[in-house]
Amino acid sequence: MNELLGFGLLAFTSFFTLINPLGTMPIFMTMTKDLNKHDRTHTAKKASIVACITIIIFAFSGQLLFSFFGISVDSFRIVGGVIFFLMGMDMLQARLASIKVQEDKVKTYINDISITPLAIPMICGPGALTNAIVLMQDAESIEKRAVLIATIILVMFVTYVILFSSSKIIKLLGETGNNVMMRLMGLIVMVIAVEFFFSGLKPILQDIFPVVT
Repeated sequence: MNELLGFGLLAFTSFFTLINPLGTMPIFMTMTKDLNKHDRTHTAKKASIVACITIIIFAFSGQLLFSFFGISVDSFRIVGGVIFFLMGMDMLQARLASIKVQEDKVKTYINDISITPLAIPMICGPGALTNAIVLMQDAESIEKRAVLIATIILVMFVTYVILFSSSKIIKLLGETGNNVMMRLMGLIVMVIAVEFFFSGLKPILQDIFPVVT
């Protein structure tokens, strides 16, 4: 039970920090500023569902991708660690990614923005996909896989609630609060990045130098 709880906590923390719904809020509000409450809710719900399905698909198809391209999970961990670290650096400096959308084209593509760029790549980015594949590889038992899927769904639900309540949350936290939250999540992402990097590097070094323990 403790092992499942620890795995679930790791999955939730890593997905939440990598998906970073608090960092997506300003972008979401900018892209949906001309929508009414109903349309904004629908956009948040659709984006969260699409991102959830995409992450789950990648989690289960990751091993097939490894086999097809001849990629080892350890190499993927190292690359994922680098990606996470760079993302964490940007978050630590409170640099939010921005998406430029021409005002006269927002309503034209209103049915598409929930899929791209909101669901992919804002919510479901390379960091979240990498995390899903690596954690699924670590989930040896059915119980752990069930915990992982449940955690992904839970994080997506939290993401939907945050986007739905984005205007209230941003006003509550203020600019300073948003920057502080961003930096804290960036620090967590960087710690996860170091763990991923060395957990992938160690087996490779052991294969090259058998005496390394």
